[in-house]
Amino acid sequence: MPNVIPIPNRNVLLSLSLFVTPLATSFSENRARICSNTTPSSNGGNKAEINHNPAAFAIHITLFTCCSSTMLPIDSSALLLIAATITTASGSSSTSRTGWRDDLPWANLTAKLSEYASLIDVSHHDYVKDCFEEFTDFSYSERTNHQLIDKTSGLCLPHLFCGWENCYPRPSVNGHSNETAVQWLQDVAFSTTVEDSSIEDFRAANPTSFLNDACNPSLNLPPKVLFPVVASDVVAAIQFAKNHRLEISVKNSGHHYAGASQKKDSLLLNMNRYTPYAPTGITDCDESKLDGSIAADLSDQPCFLSLAKKKSAYVRVSGGENWDKVYRAVRDKNKAQEQEGGEYKYHVVGGAAGTVSPLGWTFQGGLSGTTGSRLYGLGVDQVLQLEMVLPNGHHVRFGPTDWEDASADGFLVPRTLNVSGVCRSNPEEQDEKEWEWGSCPADFDVDFNDLWFAVRGGGGGTWGVVTSLYLQLHDYLRYEVYGLVCEALTSTWIEFRSIYIMAPSMLNVTSEHSHACGIPSGDPRMHCYGEEEVEEAWARFLVWKNVNVPDLPDVGGCLAKFGSGAGMKSFADLAVAMGEKNPRIGSKAPDAPPPAPASGSLWLNNVLVPSQWIEASEENFKFVMEGVDGMYNYYAFGGAVPFASDQANSLSQAHRDAGMMIFFDKWIELVPNMFDISDTTNFPPMFGSNHAGSFGSGPRKDNWTETCPWDWTFEKRAAECISVQEAIYGTKVLKRLEAIKEAVDPNYMFDCNRCIGNNRPKAIQNDTDVSAQGKKCESEISSAASITKSLSIVTYLVVGWIGFPCIF
Repeated sequence: MPNVIPIPNRNVLLSLSLFVTPLATSFSENRARICSNTTPSSNGGNKAEINHNPAAFAIHITLFTCCSSTMLPIDSSALLLIAATITTASGSSSTSRTGWRDDLPWANLTAKLSEYASLIDVSHHDYVKDCFEEFTDFSYSERTNHQLIDKTSGLCLPHLFCGWENCYPRPSVNGHSNETAVQWLQDVAFSTTVEDSSIEDFRAANPTSFLNDACNPSLNLPPKVLFPVVASDVVAAIQFAKNHRLEISVKNSGHHYAGASQKKDSLLLNMNRYTPYAPTGITDCDESKLDGSIAADLSDQPCFLSLAKKKSAYVRVSGGENWDKVYRAVRDKNKAQEQEGGEYKYHVVGGAAGTVSPLGWTFQGGLSGTTGSRLYGLGVDQVLQLEMVLPNGHHVRFGPTDWEDASADGFLVPRTLNVSGVCRSNPEEQDEKEWEWGSCPADFDVDFNDLWFAVRGGGGGTWGVVTSLYLQLHDYLRYEVYGLVCEALTSTWIEFRSIYIMAPSMLNVTSEHSHACGIPSGDPRMHCYGEEEVEEAWARFLVWKNVNVPDLPDVGGCLAKFGSGAGMKSFADLAVAMGEKNPRIGSKAPDAPPPAPASGSLWLNNVLVPSQWIEASEENFKFVMEGVDGMYNYYAFGGAVPFASDQANSLSQAHRDAGMMIFFDKWIELVPNMFDISDTTNFPPMFGSNHAGSFGSGPRKDNWTETCPWDWTFEKRAAECISVQEAIYGTKVLKRLEAIKEAVDPNYMFDCNRCIGNNRPKAIQNDTDVSAQGKKCESEISSAASITKSLSIVTYLVVGWIGFPCIF
């Protein structure tokens, strides 16, 4: 009689399935595993993988279907035969696993992580399984990034095509260097012209199934994802990457129009599960409780700076929170004040979309047409202090510690004179209460003044990992939202809004009342704070234009109010109410816009139109009114924006001087008049950073009045046209940012798409290698399939020996 080992049914299921699964996936490189339509396992195995690996699935189904008794007799020699057969077939030990950089001691990194942090392997299969459904099963208006950011793999993006290099799924091994923009437009751009477009449209236009091809060399998915929970997790990951020369990508919600938040062959730090700070992070500053100078550990520095700006509160935001979470934290605090007999007290300047990260949004400038940037400055102006883990592995805290009054020069906030920083001496400590901040070590060679300058305006994802930032809170002002309810007056309303923002004197509106209002791109409403006169000005405008207004009860001039007058005391109140209308969002601030296969600004350049140019002539103003679609003008500029700078950030002067930002393709015709191009050695900044897409470009290097030709290859465009980075920052500021990048991250551990330094010359592969790569991938698939088949046969034999009358 054979040796019999009694094993409970469930143990058999888990033991055999999870035993076979990692071994079955170890027979080829990571790409082959992806192409064999299996899902990766997390540390220690993943039960979900049972359903995707054929060999494990065969054992699973057989045992599950055929085993009904509590105890199942298993022949121990059969188990040994399985192990021996698998080991022989793979040519490796039963404990090995081949994947991305399997030569590295990943277990060492895992051992340093906190209890709830996790490191997992991911693949194209996960991207399809987790992310495609949002674009195939739901209409444009039903989609939400709230459904994507919490997916298990951590891979999903609000722009699906950004799962491929440059947000372009056509197969290429060299980043599409040999493709032309014309080909790209044929492949991708159509999908952004129809609101309810889906990936089915793209599939129909591309019979080669670029999206379904797991061997597509253009795939830009990281093979491993780490979900940090506390700062020590981030420190461990960066130190591991530093020791093994790995590249890191970092992501909060993935809301980046050029897909900068993740990258192939990188370790992705998905910050979405990081400990939240905002719910308990609002601090009131009382000058009487502060000592005479800033503490050595900078713990009270945010209050000192806040009070110097004549403000009295701030909110701390973690590296994993989005605007929805921050808005709801501020809203809850305000409502608590109200319930105690008080009034709303706090206001935060933020983005229009709930799933946008306060970090990336802020570091690219932070345009706020919904929450008052024309009153308080842009997002970059709200930062008081930062905590980051740098590429050198140090966890640092830094912010201004010396400043001077700049009101004589017209500025609303102090001028930063010096930025100080401290390093954490116990970076492995997980409990924040036990953190110890002090002087940085002697070999620490990062200049905090440079870092303060670079991070605020120089974009996110390239300087390190931000674990928290401290944002200024402002005193609450009455909030009102105005929207049109008569479709027949849409064009009249668009014209009125532009005049109210850009030329208020034409409506007998004061500059102060004009600055109280803002309008983000694509939003049909006006968002206003404090004293304004939209209703009165609208009534005058209708008379002036002799407009016949439909007679509607309780809606004067077809203009409705949705803010405080309707019980929505803040933008957060309105956003949450809007989210509740979509059952897939619930009580959260919705997206703006919803997820789409590709970004609408992929190829359009978002030009910062100078206020001075708009005001220079009636013809210029008329162009603004009639030359572009006014619904997509971004009115978050003017007012306080030029004067809210601490004069120590890298946001371009073009942002400060702009009257509006517009997305259009005929901007080049206006360059000689809008911008000073007399110095041919210094290209002036002219593009906005927020919403810059994958394929936008400045003009030709040899002629700044000619667009970069669309029929040039992308390689030629990169060589002979002004880069998008230079068009955003201008030559002088970009050179300084690139020098800081070299100092902070000389090995380019962080090298995100279209970020600072990403446009440096790199070796380019020949795109003809696509075919060779495809054959290699297919060979690996064949090899993996052959091994899986042998495993299935062995499984069949084993089950046969056990004596069950089951059929595969």
